[in-house]
Amino acid sequence: MERIARRGGATGGSATGEMKQLISFTVGAEEYGLELLRVKEVIRMRQITWLPKAPSCVKGIINLRGDIIPIVDLRERFGLQPQEQTAMTRVIVVEVEGMPVGMVVDSASQVVRVPADQFDPPPTVMGGASREFITSVGKMGDKLVIMIDVDRILSIEEMSGIASSLEAAIEEPAIEEPAVSRA
Repeated sequence: MERIARRGGATGGSATGEMKQLISFTVGAEEYGLELLRVKEVIRMRQITWLPKAPSCVKGIINLRGDIIPIVDLRERFGLQPQEQTAMTRVIVVEVEGMPVGMVVDSASQVVRVPADQFDPPPTVMGGASREFITSVGKMGDKLVIMIDVDRILSIEEMSGIASSLEAAIEEPAIEEPAVSRA
């Protein structure tokens, strides 16, 4: 598992002293966060195997130490333009509805601690599509971090579609190449 650098607490204090630990990552120009307890691991991008009949934001599956994990492209999910993968591209593995799911992000930077009182509800001016993934907005000094809800990244229908696609892929026998005679 790739190590993520830990940074000291954010400036400012909380009256109760309660701190939230989160992993920060970027998608496009924005910084996002996930509760650290929801993150199983962060890995480098690897070869993705296409999964037929999966939702469009699901790029395919990977094999991670024997576990088959569907990979969701957060750029596509958030309605951003596709971008070439770089050396900084990472996959954040979380668990959704009891299934491990990998989320492709442009970079995963660090684990941070932010006072709980530094989080506000999402602004009401946000559109429905954006707002459905966002739980809160945190203030880290002069930066904002948008907290996302991994349980809402994929709808129940999409999770069901992924499960069906995985079952079909596992049950489908491998297609053997016809033997080529060398005359």
